[in-house]
Amino acid sequence: MANATQSVLGALNKAVSNTAGSQAYDTKYATYLKLFSGELFKAYESATIARDTVQRRTLKNGKSLQFIFTGRMQAAYHTPGEPILGSGDPPVAEKTIQCDDLLISSAFVYDLDETLAHYSLRGEISKKIGHALAEAYDKKVFRTIALAAREAHPITASPGPEPGGTTIELGVTKEYNAQALVDAFFEAAAVLDEKNLPKTGRTAVLNPRQYYALVSQVSSNILNRDYGNNQGNLTSGEGLVEIAGISIKRSNNLPFLAGTVNSQSGENNSYNGDFSTHCGLIYQRDAAGIVEAIGPQVQVTGGDVSVLYQGDVLVGRLAMGCGTLNPAGAIELTSARS
Repeated sequence: MANATQSVLGALNKAVSNTAGSQAYDTKYATYLKLFSGELFKAYESATIARDTVQRRTLKNGKSLQFIFTGRMQAAYHTPGEPILGSGDPPVAEKTIQCDDLLISSAFVYDLDETLAHYSLRGEISKKIGHALAEAYDKKVFRTIALAAREAHPITASPGPEPGGTTIELGVTKEYNAQALVDAFFEAAAVLDEKNLPKTGRTAVLNPRQYYALVSQVSSNILNRDYGNNQGNLTSGEGLVEIAGISIKRSNNLPFLAGTVNSQSGENNSYNGDFSTHCGLIYQRDAAGIVEAIGPQVQVTGGDVSVLYQGDVLVGRLAMGCGTLNPAGAIELTSARS
């Protein structure tokens, strides 16, 4: 019985027949895994927004990573004859970001041999799992940046203290007011410039209705003022790329007017807070940091499990954590002052 494996239930045949003849069980299901993995990764990467807009490092052989950032340095006049000993080192702060517990999204597919051969169903399952992981990922990052905007800077030594986060008030009931949003963009650009933060790596994340308000509310000349008339297309609703040098993205994963968000079991970093007036984010990539230990990966059961249950569990998983870094780079838009 060279084509059988011995189990407590007896010999299980590992060969699976199809229209092309006999095919090895492991080979066939390895193909399913590769196809499923590819579609999950594609869905995950297309759905996640935050992953490449902040600092990100891979975690190996540990449960946390340290991020180092420095304060400003001073210049001074040299006295003839005195040695230069490098005594003007900048003040340094360290931030430790822990990895949260394993995050998973899974589905059980009955009768794997038939169901996974159906491309559209396999593709739909993989996309849903990828989107679920991306949604959880972005929610953590966006809440972290909002919390960073409320923090003081950890470096207080001379020549500091360094500036902390910033809140910009749109005004009560102005969450979707295009003019208020555009004014907030230019105020944010000025604030980031005043803090001497790089002009590169600046990102804004808005609620979809805010984004479409910017495109559609043309009566106030918003699309044509200051930054050119080649952005925003009323036909497609697309094309608004940046304002004041700040790249614009839209997401449903902001804690938009979300009220109080409580911590959850498995979170080893702080993502909880009161987001009752939260209306969007503008930030520079140093505002937050991400550590990734696993991300993302795919697992599919097989062998005796598939035979016993006549189906397979498809699992998408990742392990990551997010924390605030340089609060000077974080700006939270609010509907009113908290």
